[in-house]
Amino acid sequence: MGMIKSDKKRIVGLFGHHGCGKTTLMDAILKNFDSADRIGQRYLDIEEVEKDKGSTFSNHIVSVDYKDSRFYFFDTPGMADFLGDIDVAVNAVDNVVLVVNASSGVEVTTERIWKIARENKKPIFILINQMDKEGVNFGNVVSELKELFEDGVKVVPLQVPIGEGPEFKGLVNLLTHEAFVYETDQSGKDKKLDEIPAEAKEYYEAYHQELMEDVVETNEALMEKYLEEGEEALNPENVFKALHVAFEDDEVVPIVVASAEKNIGLDRFMEMIYLVGMHPDERTFNAKYEDKELVIEGKEDEPFVGLVVKNAVDPFVGKLTYIRILAGTVKSGDSFVEVQEDSNEKVSHIYIPRFDKNEEVSEAGVGDIIVVPKLKKSKINDTVAHNSRQVKVDVPEFPEPMISKSVKPTSKNEIDKVNNALSKLQESDPTFSWEFDPETGETIVSGLGTTHLEIMIERLKKTFKVNVEVGKPKIAYRETIRRKVKAEYKHKKQTGGHGQYGHVKIELEPLPRGEGYEFVDKIVGGVIPKNFIPSVDKGIKEAMKKGVVAEYPVVDIKVTLYDGSYHEVDSSDIAFQIAARQAFKDGMKNANPVILEPVMKVEIYTPTEYTGDVMGEISSKRGRPMGMQSLGRGTDKIEAEIPLAEMLDFSPRLSSITSGKGYFTMKFSTYQEVTPDIQQKIIQEREREKENQ
Repeated sequence: MGMIKSDKKRIVGLFGHHGCGKTTLMDAILKNFDSADRIGQRYLDIEEVEKDKGSTFSNHIVSVDYKDSRFYFFDTPGMADFLGDIDVAVNAVDNVVLVVNASSGVEVTTERIWKIARENKKPIFILINQMDKEGVNFGNVVSELKELFEDGVKVVPLQVPIGEGPEFKGLVNLLTHEAFVYETDQSGKDKKLDEIPAEAKEYYEAYHQELMEDVVETNEALMEKYLEEGEEALNPENVFKALHVAFEDDEVVPIVVASAEKNIGLDRFMEMIYLVGMHPDERTFNAKYEDKELVIEGKEDEPFVGLVVKNAVDPFVGKLTYIRILAGTVKSGDSFVEVQEDSNEKVSHIYIPRFDKNEEVSEAGVGDIIVVPKLKKSKINDTVAHNSRQVKVDVPEFPEPMISKSVKPTSKNEIDKVNNALSKLQESDPTFSWEFDPETGETIVSGLGTTHLEIMIERLKKTFKVNVEVGKPKIAYRETIRRKVKAEYKHKKQTGGHGQYGHVKIELEPLPRGEGYEFVDKIVGGVIPKNFIPSVDKGIKEAMKKGVVAEYPVVDIKVTLYDGSYHEVDSSDIAFQIAARQAFKDGMKNANPVILEPVMKVEIYTPTEYTGDVMGEISSKRGRPMGMQSLGRGTDKIEAEIPLAEMLDFSPRLSSITSGKGYFTMKFSTYQEVTPDIQQKIIQEREREKENQ
């Protein structure tokens, strides 16, 4: 099709709860407007783990040509554990399509995505899918949508069904009054009816007037004409233009209907996105250049700016980077800068994403999403730009990883291979992280939830062909002291030649939590020469790596060196290090030492009906509720502090308590002392670890 003007492009995200039929819907679109041969193949779920489990676990981006335009679709995961991908897609697209399962109604992930889209001021379509399922009642679903979502925005049907449940066979457009019925062979072929059939009359009469009034209210000229001359005097083209503006201004949320599995209504859905949807050149992006704030407009006559929206790892090609073009154009052979990484990149080839084989193009412009292979550096949500325009586009922050596990290769020969694979996985999913913990000797992987981590480990095994053993991570405990003490140690050793002599007197005292370590030199009169003072400090720091309770690192302690002695011949750097280490250990034993554990600040979102049970769970996990507030619409937010050791299995517990409707965020808060019984358990566990090493 060649270069397409930006006002003929649409960037659309399909969002919704797991099982609402987003991927089947994409199958139907690909069958109708590309070369896919049948529905139900899950063409975009190309990863082995997705094929095995029949679910989408990352954003898949594909383009479809429709009439004189090009649509870019994001097919997104439906599980809250993959919220990072959902956040990226909401920011990247111009049109959010919430896919609702007609038989299940609004589910928990759908509500979360609605909130995210509204917070990001994204215009929203609602597509009620699976209208052909048993027990479906369109009126009930619309009532639920209005009850949950009508808050400063009007949620209203643009289409109503002809029949519902197994009798669903078509739809009526409430603005054009056109009715269509479809073949039952998944062909997507429809027939326009001469009049609205009896099965649709009740819904037509219930919602048609409401839609007309909601649309004309947003346009003064139309409203005046409507009041004076009636609906018949309105030009349908002008009504659609008004609806487009109302949609873009986030005043109206249109509802459309479909059955992806039966291929009913998908052509009309595309038409509504084409007529009503937001264009890429109508959207602006906030950005920063140094300390200045500015706005990026979708103009092709300005220097190139793009946003990295996906990284994929192809076993044969290597890394593929997906870039949404926000401004300017880019051609094969051009260069640009990955701004955050300060990396100069050369564009050897440009591709448009297709479901079967990506299409190479020589040039792309505003509103295109291009695939560029083998960039040296490219992180999701980073900005790429022409050298003369190195701005940084404002993007939402990624949610922090919540759950961690330890992994180790089954063979020591595969350590480098595992680390390389983990780095590539992190490039493709910024909410997944990994690090080697030298303190515990483990590689720790972290993600947003139990399912998220399980899928990332499956990818590790199936995509990168490495085998790892998975275990619970060790908690990074710390040790400290609770009272001030003095300690002294004289290291004196005589060998054949020079001996060793170092003598220190130190005072240990606790510091406030989070203060770390402080060393104070109070030596006077040269009783310890200045050149040996750093040796004392070094020896103490070395001793702090392993405390006296369970050999965890020591924190929040002040050490004052106030006296000592030396020998003119036998004193040395190593002698004072040894003396300092032993004095510190002796002093710590007498300073009422205690183990500290990391405590997390947790925000829990739960339906009000489960708030009491969640509070009980917090208490059972040694947590401390810090506050609770009602967010309205039957949802409460609980703030609490809970030890990290108790959070390792919190996600499945919360899901069980709230029937899958609760979720939480957490981040590190502080270290706190453990109780004597918990400390004893930690010591026993530490002893078992040492025995097994």
